Amino acid sequence: MTYLMYIGYLVVFGVAVTAVIGLLASWIDRKVTARVQYRVGPPLLQPVIDLVKLLGKETLIPSGASRTMFLAAPLIGFASVIAVSTILWTNSLSGGRSFLGDLVVVVYLLAVPSMSIILGGFASGNPLASVGASREMKLVMAYELPFVLACLVPVILSGYTLKLGDIVGYQTQHGAIALSGGGALALIVCILCMQAKLALVPFDAPEAETEICGGVLIEYSGPVLALYRLMKTMLLFVLPFFIIIVFMGGLRLDGIHLVLFVLKYVGLVALITVIRNTNPRLRIDQAMRFFWGPMTVVAVIAVGLALMGW
Repeated sequence: MTYLMYIGYLVVFGVAVTAVIGLLASWIDRKVTARVQYRVGPPLLQPVIDLVKLLGKETLIPSGASRTMFLAAPLIGFASVIAVSTILWTNSLSGGRSFLGDLVVVVYLLAVPSMSIILGGFASGNPLASVGASREMKLVMAYELPFVLACLVPVILSGYTLKLGDIVGYQTQHGAIALSGGGALALIVCILCMQAKLALVPFDAPEAETEICGGVLIEYSGPVLALYRLMKTMLLFVLPFFIIIVFMGGLRLDGIHLVLFVLKYVGLVALITVIRNTNPRLRIDQAMRFFWGPMTVVAVIAVGLALMGW
């Protein structure tokens, strides 16, 4: 029965619910972006239509590509997003099933989608894709340090636990970690790192259409491109969900708490959209200086405040 329950979490919540919410968030993002640019924007089902169209097209593999890695890369990234989503849903809907170190596992798995994009770009054999993959690699090296440091803050404040369930339990008793000084700074760092993980403006240099024609994804088409698109769409839910769990009290299904969760998620998506539409693209060297400089300093300060109990 336990295995059937985990399979249910995986299929229903890890894949289906996450994909639906991600597609809806993607539509909202595109709709708001269009309104900012004085356009009408796409209809509600446009993200689904785009995926269906890609699934019906042929997958073309470049002659100079590493065929196995070219096809496996999107599967690796997609599987990691499903795994993270399943862990987060399991913790939220059945907190007692949290396992020791699941926070470490989630942070590790959240880096895998970027790794899969890097692998796919280099495997395609296209010079523009290689440039995009190189930029993605530098971006990952830049934002992972402040992101990991920021994730240490809830660990410290909740009594040095690496269990997501314990972190949520601490917030239930003492209030959201984001309300503390260190937690607020760490939350800011995580939101900007989330923007980079999603490769959205101003951190979209790896896929800059006006510079490198889509970069890492330039040679992808058909179902494998649809898999990458769906992976990024699901991340649009998984990353804010993770931030809400570790900094903003998590998900509770009783009464007003469910409404508050929805408002928190919508607020994070709205913030992502605002940042995307009000900032120019940064060069990759500027992005690296930003994360290794101000963001790392802020993250270190947040850790220091957490150690002092603030």
